[in-house]
Order: sequence, then C-alpha cells, then structure tokens
Amino acid sequence: MTRPTLFLYWIVPAFFLGACTTTAEQADSSFGTTPSYTGTYSRPLSDAQPANEVEARARIHTELGHEYFSFGRMDVAMDSARTALKINSGYPPAYHLMGLIHMELRQNSQADDAFRRALSAAPGDPEFNNSYGWFLCTQKRFNEAMSRFATSASNPYYLHKTRPFTNAGLCLLENNELERAEVQFSKALETDPSNSEALYRLAEVGYRRGNYRSAHDLLIQYHRRFDPSARSAWLGVRAARRVGERHSEASYVEQLRSRFPGSSENVLMMQGRYE
Repeated sequence: MTRPTLFLYWIVPAFFLGACTTTAEQADSSFGTTPSYTGTYSRPLSDAQPANEVEARARIHTELGHEYFSFGRMDVAMDSARTALKINSGYPPAYHLMGLIHMELRQNSQADDAFRRALSAAPGDPEFNNSYGWFLCTQKRFNEAMSRFATSASNPYYLHKTRPFTNAGLCLLENNELERAEVQFSKALETDPSNSEALYRLAEVGYRRGNYRSAHDLLIQYHRRFDPSARSAWLGVRAARRVGERHSEASYVEQLRSRFPGSSENVLMMQGRYE
C-alpha cells in the first residue's frame, strides 16, 4: 500500500474563541484504546486568543509557516517556525509546525521530538494529537497512534472530529484492519457528510472486504456529490465489473480514458490488471 497522506487542514480562524476549559466527553470506544490524555480539555490553541503581543507575533509567523508548508516550501516554513520560537520561546504551535515539516521530510527523530515538545505544553490539544497520531502511524506504532486519535476526538471543543476519525481509518487500513477502518470512516462521515475522503475510503474498504454491491452503491453516491478522480473511476470500473453493472462499467472506463489518460489507473485498466 502506498503511504497515505495525513488528513489535516490548517485553518486560520476568522475569529478568536474564549480559552475556557471543560472535562472530556466520554471517550469513543471505537478506537479500541483509551485516550492518551484524560484531563481537563481546553479549546485548540489555534482557536485561542493570544495572551499578549509577543504570542500574537509568534502566531503570525507560525500561521505564515503553515501557508508555506501547504505549498511545499519546507525550508521557508521551517524558518517561520524558528522565528516564532525566537519571538516566544517554547511556543507550542511552532513546535507542532516543526513536527509536520520533519514528518514530511521523513526526519523521524526530529519530528517525534517536535511533536512531544508541543504536546508537553498542551497535552489535550486535538490538532497536536491528530498530527502526532498520524506520525506514529507512519512509524507503524499503531496502538499509540489510535490512542492519540482517541484523545483528539474526545476534546469537546474540537470542531473537526472528522479528521481524527479519518486518520484513524487510514491508519487501520495501513495495518490491514479493514473492519475497524470501516467503523472509523463511517464515524468520519457521520461527523461531516461532506468528507469525500471518508466516503471514498468506505467504498474502498467495502470492495476489499468483498462487499462489491456496497462499494458500487457508495461510489454512485460519491460521484453524485464529488468530481471523479482517477482512483475513484478505477475503483468504479472494478466494482461495476464485479456486480455485472455493464453500463456503469462502461461509463467509468470512458472517464478514465478521457479524463485521466496518463494516470497509473488507466495504465492498469489498459493492461487488464483489474486486481
């Protein structure tokens, strides 16, 4: 299986929320483990108002670093994180950004250290736990990863719980735990019906588990709501073949040929390598 991508968006909030705290909601048992943190939760630091002018300046550089990170400018993103730490020593979001950069560069020991520094200051932060959970998954430390995702989803202030559910599903797919992955993708979709990744992955899991009709029907839903991709059209071809839906199969074949002629999926189809 190819190395999947962390399902995480960096969102610069349009407004600041109060930094109140609460105890955790009952932990979701679907993760199969207890959260790594069970204390009092606060809002994500990305939602919290800066405590002072110094923190506000550090935040600006960190957010700028995330923008560079999203465009693949790892060197500039790292410089922004370092600048934030010079302004505000120990600033947790800057360490989180460093962790993401090191993870992307596969500098594993540095990534682990950076994530731990961020979490030492904010152990219940859902974004930090989501990111560190994914890092642990890439290191095949699956049980630890699920504990971090459970922590992320347990934070009652977190507005984006679809992310840890999705990443947990991807992590379980990486470990070939299809039934558990299906549960996580279902929860991700319940939390956010617009989560296209979760819907596609549900179809993929269904196909891999031999539930070809379910996979076919889920892909119909997917393509009614989202633009097709090479991978979704290719899965559509194979699912339609399995259930004898020749019209659907022909439609997916045409999409692959016309819209994604240079894709690896189209090459596989042309070679007749359906499995």
